[in-house]
Amino acid sequence: MKKKVIAYLHTHWDREWYREFEVFRMRLIRVFDRVLDMLETGKIPCFYFDGQVAALLDYLEIRPEKEPLIRQLVRAKKLFIGPFYCLVDEFLTDRICFEKNLEIGMKIARDFGCEDFIGYLADTFGHSQNVPKILAAKGIDKCVVWRGCPDEVPADFKFNGVNTVNLVRGYFMDCLEPEFLKKNLDLIAEKSGDVLLLPIGADHRGIDEDIIEKIDAANAQLEDYEIQLGSIFDYFVNVKPEFEWNDELRDNSKTFILPGSYSARTRLKQMNVEASNKLHLAAKLGGGYESLIEYAYKLLSQNQAHDGICGCSTDDVHEENIIRYKKVLQIVNTIIEELRLTRSGLVDFSDFKGVIEYDSTEVESQVVAQRRGFETKLLHDTQRIPVTEDYTTIYTNLCEIEPSNDILHILDTEIGNSHLLMKIEQGEFNLYVNGQKWENFIEFTRVRDLGDTYNHGLVAGDKPERAFIVSYDILFEGDLRVGLKVKTTFFDVLITLNKNSRLLNFKIEWDNKFKNTLWQAKINLPQPVAETFSEDMNTIIRREFDPAWNVREHLPHERGFEVKTNFAPMQRFVWAQGLGIITKGLTEYEIEGNSLKVTLLRSVGVISNPANPCRTTPAGPPIEVQEAQQLGKNTAEFSVGVFALEDAQMFINEIYPQIVHF
Repeated sequence: MKKKVIAYLHTHWDREWYREFEVFRMRLIRVFDRVLDMLETGKIPCFYFDGQVAALLDYLEIRPEKEPLIRQLVRAKKLFIGPFYCLVDEFLTDRICFEKNLEIGMKIARDFGCEDFIGYLADTFGHSQNVPKILAAKGIDKCVVWRGCPDEVPADFKFNGVNTVNLVRGYFMDCLEPEFLKKNLDLIAEKSGDVLLLPIGADHRGIDEDIIEKIDAANAQLEDYEIQLGSIFDYFVNVKPEFEWNDELRDNSKTFILPGSYSARTRLKQMNVEASNKLHLAAKLGGGYESLIEYAYKLLSQNQAHDGICGCSTDDVHEENIIRYKKVLQIVNTIIEELRLTRSGLVDFSDFKGVIEYDSTEVESQVVAQRRGFETKLLHDTQRIPVTEDYTTIYTNLCEIEPSNDILHILDTEIGNSHLLMKIEQGEFNLYVNGQKWENFIEFTRVRDLGDTYNHGLVAGDKPERAFIVSYDILFEGDLRVGLKVKTTFFDVLITLNKNSRLLNFKIEWDNKFKNTLWQAKINLPQPVAETFSEDMNTIIRREFDPAWNVREHLPHERGFEVKTNFAPMQRFVWAQGLGIITKGLTEYEIEGNSLKVTLLRSVGVISNPANPCRTTPAGPPIEVQEAQQLGKNTAEFSVGVFALEDAQMFINEIYPQIVHF
């Protein structure tokens, strides 16, 4: 008896990738014009529009006359849209961004008449264990995934409680030649029950006019399978998953998860974190800006699509990303400034007791920076126009929210307070906390990276080069903050410490002149690092590692493989063996022996390098992208502290205080 194969027609639509947004949109018009015509004339029964409404809205901006037809097809369940506004990466976006993306997408889809939703995540680079919980909270009980599933995961399973289908052979299936099709259906069948799911479509691809004839021809030659065109919803009616998987999906033994994307184009990640946190704050404050807030979340979501936030598109695409981030920051900074000026009691210090910065035209406490500009209130007073005489000096002062008796301590070789002490001894950074010495707790290294925006390209036999301390001096001292400047053979490192803080802050600004290079802050711990705890969707998750794993000794030689690495994504925080690192937009770490290494910068020059030693087949086009080398001025900021894991959120709040800058 032949097995039933439910095939669904779709296209995977990257709004921008190896071509720019407007170029791809012109292709979108041609593709979707044909799809609508085939749906209207009954040539195909239904079409799945990639789980996102952004592409539909992009189409309607150019073809507004098609809206009535689209609404009719959606209501008739011939065109399936949503639930997402835009398909975003799961590891580089936080929970609030993911939820807002889903809320906006579902609202738009429902307005068009769609009520049936699937968490369609066919091409994100692995899957967060928190995503099913978010879907379930929004009433979505079905999910589709692909990348990151280990071999033991079948086609149908429960992913943290949500019925999920694993696209065993991926979402791209545009060849219906019987022999090729049988080979792939056999592989899908190994993981499936009596009913199989077959996607028919590919990236930016239209539907063949003779698709029905091709399926009929294939069915005539397939002895073991019968293909029926339908929807993913039809498939879920036929399966009842029993296998359970309650962890994240980041296994790359069968599919590429492209982990180098966690660190490609660091500036994008840094801007994303800043824009996200400020936008969340502006949304929390309210004040009648709801439409502006939603507009800003749409702009932010457009940048968080995996080919955007992952940094694996053309230079022109990412220039447009940067413009969008700047637009988001312009909106949220203005909202926060206006609310601060018009609403008393706006500042909330309930979760924050440390030192904050505030701007003033007067020197009122310890000044850490100054600039020329206009007072904020002048810029927001609609009855005043700032004039030349109003252009003045703005000072950034420090303020301690809850006064303490703590005393800061600084010499040219050490910096400390009552909680911690950092000393430069015999050319090493040593940290003293609660009577414990963390010897040589931090180093800075760099090594060749012959990879691309998708994967690291580590080279067999390479040994990282280490930075050596050249000199050190007091940069500034005061009652609320002290700073030490350490010159190394790589760059200058500014180390600061606030009064009564348990966090040592590092800021590195340097002129990068090295291409194809991986720069890391190497945190040395007492024991081999077998587990870490890091932030994922605003929760702390545990990961296990083999600290003895050496990537350079396991580089693949056969076609179709991506090397297993000890690189992992994080959002703002990672912790191991009592030591936590909180970063400002550094989103990748690596485990090696006793070390936890945070990526400061990764320079590469091609979207997908065919000769990448860590991946034996291309993951995209070999387009040169010189901006991904990140030459010129770069900044990396992070803080290090010794604290209990359960206190992590408190220390994240010290770096990302949910308060308004005065």
